[in-house]
Amino acid sequence: MVKIPGRGSKTPQATPTSAAPAEQPTPNRFKQIIMVAGVVRKHDRKALPIVIGAGAGVLAVFIVVGLIVGLAGFLIPLGVLSGIAAMMILFGRYAQSAQYAAFAGQPGAAAAIVQSMRGNWTVTPAIAGNRNMDIIHRVVGRPGVILIGEGAPNGLASLMSAEKKRISRIAYGVPIIELQIGESNGQIPISKLQRKLMRLPRDLKPGAVTDLNNRLKALPSSLQAPRGPMPRQGRMPKPPRPKVR
Repeated sequence: MVKIPGRGSKTPQATPTSAAPAEQPTPNRFKQIIMVAGVVRKHDRKALPIVIGAGAGVLAVFIVVGLIVGLAGFLIPLGVLSGIAAMMILFGRYAQSAQYAAFAGQPGAAAAIVQSMRGNWTVTPAIAGNRNMDIIHRVVGRPGVILIGEGAPNGLASLMSAEKKRISRIAYGVPIIELQIGESNGQIPISKLQRKLMRLPRDLKPGAVTDLNNRLKALPSSLQAPRGPMPRQGRMPKPPRPKVR
């Protein structure tokens, strides 16, 4: 006989047939290092041998000293850690140099570098510019308002002056620093931009930086639209009519 479950009996619940999609794995740290190493090797073929040689040299010094003083069991592990640290420091510098070389000459490179820096930096790219591709970026931090220009010195001079007047009406008593990126006289190479920003005096407190950002958000962009008639949009061709037999 077939037993029929009563009202109080529990029926087995059906299991879901489709499982939730698995999360995509995050990029492996080792793969990222290999990718960066490829970029460094492409920029400078001698970089990786120098990095490896530096780590091996540091380890060799610790091994020799450990064997001489009879503390090899202590100094050799310490030498391994010191060698790895030396390799990572050199590798980081070569990677930074390769990044600067890749950014050099591209519009917006200065803004991209500041955005990758550590610290409380608020970057507003391309707040002003002209037809000659001279661009000004605005950076707000504890040093104050920093105007970073990319382009020819003659074109940036007028843009910097106009933008400084606009900001000074809102930023009362806040230092406004002007920096030009380039290879001309009086300009800063893009490879030295980060060092220049980190050496600026910290005149503002974090609360003042937040208040300054809120006031600058209401400032409209001074980028000008290109003059002249707008190009007309082409008409879409009509589809062929079906033939009636």
